[in-house]
Amino acid sequence: MERFTQNRNFMKSGFAKDIFSDQEKELPQPPLQKPYEDGFKVFELPNINKDIVLKQDVHKCISDRKTHREYIKKALTVDELSYLLWATQSVKEIRGDNYATVRPVPSAGARHPFETYLAVQNVEGLRKGIYRYLALEHKLLFLYEEEEIEEKITSGTLGQKFAGTAAVNFIWGCLPYRGEWRYDKLAHKVMLIDAGHVCQALYIACEALGLGTCAIAAYDQDLMDEMIKVDGEDEFVVYMAPVGRI
Repeated sequence: MERFTQNRNFMKSGFAKDIFSDQEKELPQPPLQKPYEDGFKVFELPNINKDIVLKQDVHKCISDRKTHREYIKKALTVDELSYLLWATQSVKEIRGDNYATVRPVPSAGARHPFETYLAVQNVEGLRKGIYRYLALEHKLLFLYEEEEIEEKITSGTLGQKFAGTAAVNFIWGCLPYRGEWRYDKLAHKVMLIDAGHVCQALYIACEALGLGTCAIAAYDQDLMDEMIKVDGEDEFVVYMAPVGRI
C-alpha cells in the first residue's frame, strides 16, 4: 500500500497551506500562447458554422455521449475541425493586460496551460502532418509533413490501432509554468483536472457533429513528445483523443 500513498496525496487539496508563487513575487507571467518563429505556414480557419451541428439538443448530446474506437475512412471537413477547436480551446475574451483568457472550458486561475496539436491524417484541404492550433487567432500553424502518421500514432499510443485510423488526433501539450506561475507546486493537480474539462468538451462537440472520439491517456511519452517536437520538460503531452467519422 505504501507505493500508492504519494500519488494519493497528490490528488488531495493543498491550498490551505501557505505557498509563495512567482505571481506573488511579481515575476513576469508566461505568454498566453506559445510563440512561433516566422517562416511557418499559417492557415486561416473558417468562421464557426452552426449549420453543421446535427444534434442541437444539448440533453441528447450529453445522454448519447460515448467513446468510439471505430472510424470509417471518410475525411472531416475543415468546418468540422474548426468547430471542434472552437469548442475546446478557442479564446472568447482576453482579460486585463494579456493577463488571462476566457475559453469554452474552465481552467484553474484561467491559466489554460495547454497547446492543442493536431496529427492530421484525413481532413479536407489539409495535407498529412502535424499542426498547432493558434487559439488567440483561431488559426492553424503547420509544423511539418508526416506521411506515416497512422504508423507513428499507433506506435505512440502503445499499439492502439484505432487511433491510427482516425481522421485527426488531438494531442494536448502542457506548458506547466503557466500554472506553476500562479499556483507553484499545487499547480499540477489542477492542470490535470483542466485536461479533463478540455477532453469532455471535445466529446460533446463530436456528439453534436455526429463524430466519434476516444480519450487516450496510455501513450509512449517520449514518442508523442517527439511527434509534436517538444522538449519533454517545459512542455510535454498530457492527453490525446482521436476523432473520426462513425
